[in-house]
Amino acid sequence: MLMCLCRKGNVLTGSEWNRTRDRLVQALARLGFREDLGEAIAKNLGSPKAMERMVSYLINVKPRTEELVVDEMLAICSEIDAWKEKKASEQANASYNEILTADEIRKAVEFYQSLE
Repeated sequence: MLMCLCRKGNVLTGSEWNRTRDRLVQALARLGFREDLGEAIAKNLGSPKAMERMVSYLINVKPRTEELVVDEMLAICSEIDAWKEKKASEQANASYNEILTADEIRKAVEFYQSLE
């Protein structure tokens, strides 16, 4: 099954995702963990950038237990979710501000028209 999660220009491709997943699986294998753990972590992280963060963690920290690996995966997922929520909130706020601005402009126009 080809995962289509990575952008190359405006076209989605799975090759970067596959390469990054392979690096993650290899990093875990070098630490003595099973390949299926790497596959599961890759699926949960979802993006090459998140998997690269995990690979960096594995290389620098060298965790000794699956629990530490999974805990880091959950922390990365949590940070990504918080970032997505922040961006959605910013977008909603920007839309709301546009509505307020448009309403203020409409009221100002009506006010100046009433003076004529």
